[in-house]
Amino acid sequence: MMSTSSRAFVDDLALSHLDAAYNLGRWLLGSEQDAADAVHDAYVRAARSSETYAGGNARAWWLAIVRNCCLARLALRNKEKRNVAIDDNPVAAEHWMPRAEADEIEERLDSSRRRQMITVHLRNLPEHFREVLILREIEELSYREIADVLQTPIGTVMSRLARGRALLQKALTDNGTMEIPHGL
Repeated sequence: MMSTSSRAFVDDLALSHLDAAYNLGRWLLGSEQDAADAVHDAYVRAARSSETYAGGNARAWWLAIVRNCCLARLALRNKEKRNVAIDDNPVAAEHWMPRAEADEIEERLDSSRRRQMITVHLRNLPEHFREVLILREIEELSYREIADVLQTPIGTVMSRLARGRALLQKALTDNGTMEIPHGL
């Protein structure tokens, strides 16, 4: 049975980082509904295991649970030999990217085009590079936090981040001489 303080801890944690969890789920699963389901699963899993939380970075602990729920869903998809429902419509996925504060129409169009290009190429990256880029560049987690989420050494995080950035940069430049924007 979960104590009131454990429930409050999980509730606060989930609510505080709900956007990050949902965003991670959308990028990993490619579906808003699946992301919502994975975040719900993560909440239930976190609530059940809150008594075993050993301290440390709570955000990383929460996102690791979300990631594991997403990976479980992906494994189930593969096991059932379903097609991965990746939304190939970059316009629909555009709202996942951080919004620019452009005032001019041309700037907005250019910004929209850039986001679409980044979204398309980011989706085409291998999963282990994509998830590191999302956690670092969009969710702004530290290297240590990413290592905690992925349960991998920090050197691996740094390597994947460098290789992911290089692959994204190459894809963007090959497709129209676009420079990778700072912070995506």
